[in-house]
This record gives sequence, C-alpha cells and structure tokens, in this order.
Amino acid sequence: MAQWFNAMPHPALAIEISTERVSLVRWSRRGVVEDLAVEALRPGVLVPSAVEANIADLSALKSGVESVCKRLHVREGDAAALLVPDPVIRVFVQHFEDFPRSSAEALPLLRWRLRKSVPFDLEEMLVSYTRQAPRENGVNVVTALARLPIVREYEEVVRASKLRPGVVLSSSIAAVALLDDKRPTLMVRIAGKALTTAIVRGGTLCGYRCTELPAPSSQLLPRMLLDEIFPVAAYYQDTWQEKVQAVIVSGLGARMRDFSPVLEEEFHCPAYSLLQSAIKAGR
Repeated sequence: MAQWFNAMPHPALAIEISTERVSLVRWSRRGVVEDLAVEALRPGVLVPSAVEANIADLSALKSGVESVCKRLHVREGDAAALLVPDPVIRVFVQHFEDFPRSSAEALPLLRWRLRKSVPFDLEEMLVSYTRQAPRENGVNVVTALARLPIVREYEEVVRASKLRPGVVLSSSIAAVALLDDKRPTLMVRIAGKALTTAIVRGGTLCGYRCTELPAPSSQLLPRMLLDEIFPVAAYYQDTWQEKVQAVIVSGLGARMRDFSPVLEEEFHCPAYSLLQSAIKAGR
C-alpha cells in the first residue's frame, strides 16, 4: 500500500466531500499542513451511492466547495486530490495464482472477474488496481471500482470551483496512510451511516468492507458495531492465522470512551481514536 501511495500524484491540495462537510487542505512541499478550510453541509445535500446519483442539492454543494476554495485562495487549474465517500468506490482484495504484468491484460481480467460483484455495467466501470504480496504463493490484487457517471458528478463540482482533480480516492483508502501498520491493525471508520472496516499489516491491505450501519453514529451501540466489524476480523484471523493487535476507530468523537472497553475486551488489544493516535505519532 505504501508503494501504491508513493507512486500516485501528490497534489498540494486535497479536498474531501462527505455527507456532513466539505474540507480543503493545502500541503507544503515538506508535507506539512499549511492551511485548512471546512464548510458544513446540511443533511440531505449528498446521498452517497455506488449506483444512483449522489448530489441531491447541487447548488448547496457547489456553494460549500466554492467557500473553501475562496478561503484557501485556489487558482484556476490548481490540482487536487479528491476524496469521495466510501460507498461510491467498491474495493476488493483478491488472490490470484498468476496475474498479468501488463495493464492491457490485467484490466480485462479484473473486469470479467468482478462483473457480478458490482451493480453497474462493465462499460461504466472505472478500474484501478495495485499488486501486493500475499501471505503465501501467488499474488494479491487490490482493485477499486466506481461507476463513471458518479465519479464525474464529484469531478464537475470541483472543476466548477477552478480545481482540477488529479487523483480520486475513497476517504478510507486515503486514511489508511495514517495507520502505524507494523502490527496487524483493524481500522473502523464511520462517516454518516457508512461503516468501513479494513485490516492493514506491514503495508498490505488484508481485508476491506464497506456497509451501511443499522443506526446513525449518535445512536450506535457497542454491540451493534461489533456485529458489523466482526466478519472482517474473523476472515483475517482465519486466513492469516494471527490476531488483530490494534483497533483504530474514526467517527465516534466523544463517544469513543464508551466503545474502547468493549473493543479491547473483544479483540484483546488496545483500541484508539484514529485522530489521536495519528497526532501522537506525528502523522
């Protein structure tokens, strides 16, 4: 995963569009945050989906994007990384005994293999992938899929505010870079009603799942959360024959203190806030 991120373009600007807010950040050449602007969105402006149109109130979203761009003095044509809600982009971790080296052969293979796993036509499918080392023989491939018209919805909104989307990522794939993944780490990220669960170990994405929560984060109970994240943890433990050694959570805010004891008891390891652990590690 680290090699994948290092191979990507790294624009000086990054903009995240979520159901609750629009955030724009500017980085220095040394990777230090120079400036940040956040604009809240009212509920219902954005309805993340892999299939249906996402933007319910285009003028409100455009206004939010324009506001943060104005505050950070964005110039015409400035490149930015565009982070979109997790439900927009489907992520798969697959094992192959043998996988083509050339993208001309790899892309048709991935499209064919995943054609029944996504609810949209092959002709509308955007595909991105990276190879990574498996636990044993063969090769693991991380594939990201999205429906072209939906990605264009987001791109057109940021282009209307002078920004040029240089790379598009789901928010949680971008957040993986905040993890100290020297030990098997379970990342649990809540954004609105979307729950993303990922396991990262030594730079390898071992599992990924995005689902819809049965309740908003303000009404979520620890047992509800455990029921949702357990399948990925169980898959990892069965496949890799080792236990999760850290749980990192994002999206619970002040409620994290209610969930930490339950998570630690279930997984027998420390549970931290993603934000606090990243700050402590200087990330």
